[in-house]
Amino acid sequence: MTHVVPNVKRKTLHPHIEANIEKDSTIQTDELPSYQTIDEKGYAHETVNHGEGQYAHKDIHVNSIEGFLSQIKRSIKGTHMHVSSKHTPKYLGEFEFRYNMRKALILMWPRLLASF
Repeated sequence: MTHVVPNVKRKTLHPHIEANIEKDSTIQTDELPSYQTIDEKGYAHETVNHGEGQYAHKDIHVNSIEGFLSQIKRSIKGTHMHVSSKHTPKYLGEFEFRYNMRKALILMWPRLLASF
């Protein structure tokens, strides 16, 4: 589930992580310092270091989330041109729905209609 957060500071991200990810889960991130102490909260933490040109190490990567974010950015630039911060959660909901339904296109329209 996507969420809009005001910044990427540790005190902002950790509560979102704790509210949405089960303890003892493995979290894979880049080297952002805000994530450095997440293992103290009961998570296994694995990283890749983009700053050193590392984008995957064994089965550790953040490629999936980066691909998702890339699709959002392309859609905004190509279709919407601009997204106001007031409506960002709605746009993220749309992108999340489309991304999650990408392999079941035949179900997308009926599920969308059923949500109203």
